[in-house]
Amino acid sequence: MTANHAARPSSSFDETLLAVSGMTKTFGGSRGCDDISFTLCAGEVLGIVGESGSGKSTVINCLAGHLAPDAGEIQYHSREGVVDFRRASEVQRRRLARRELGVVHQNAVTGLRMHITAGGNIGERLMANGERHYGRIRQKAVNWLERVEIDAARVDDAPCTFSGGMQQRLQIARCLVTRPRLIFMDEPTTGLDVSVQARLLDILRSLVQELRLSMIMVTHDLAVARLLAHRLMVMKDGQVVEAGLTDQILDDPQAPYTQLLVSSILQG
Repeated sequence: MTANHAARPSSSFDETLLAVSGMTKTFGGSRGCDDISFTLCAGEVLGIVGESGSGKSTVINCLAGHLAPDAGEIQYHSREGVVDFRRASEVQRRRLARRELGVVHQNAVTGLRMHITAGGNIGERLMANGERHYGRIRQKAVNWLERVEIDAARVDDAPCTFSGGMQQRLQIARCLVTRPRLIFMDEPTTGLDVSVQARLLDILRSLVQELRLSMIMVTHDLAVARLLAHRLMVMKDGQVVEAGLTDQILDDPQAPYTQLLVSSILQG
């Protein structure tokens, strides 16, 4: 592995975490995503790339439970057994989302409560999962602030006083404090300065390797995908046009659309 690439999947990546088959979502007369199928293993990072409007955000929102697919199967291999997400009750879906899933939004304002403290944002996630001891909650909050390189002295500061990069790092800490089995990230570096992006990506890459995170990440930035993702799905007009190992797709794209994407990055 070089310093600029994600660690590649190994033979130990054999535990199925998520199995998706034929997932389709329609908006009026158009399909946001069409017949999406893939399997994700524990410890694996899947990048979904494509231009705006390609359907990648529709896919992640269906998987995270923010949209209801019109067709297909979504099966989570949870700690308590396989959950058919489309047919699960609302209570089952909420429990799964609270205990085993985490979402990092493109805009930190969506994922944080901006006017309560940083520690309170992290503590809310812990309390939703049954933690009640104030001292342990605060200590875990402090520990996670330090892990995402936020000064622990800011535990009582509100996120509205943080920079954009700090808000994203706080959102990651809030998401990961309960050790979810699967993380969804929607354009986590969009809108950040290049130096801030680099710092955030270094933190993410370290956490992926240290915690063996399973993650599905939507991004339009192929450099971000190369750094973090083991595998890629390339989307256009709601469909997957190419899928495979990240380096194989970016170094030797087969689909004309993928070739165009890679070429535009190289020439830009």
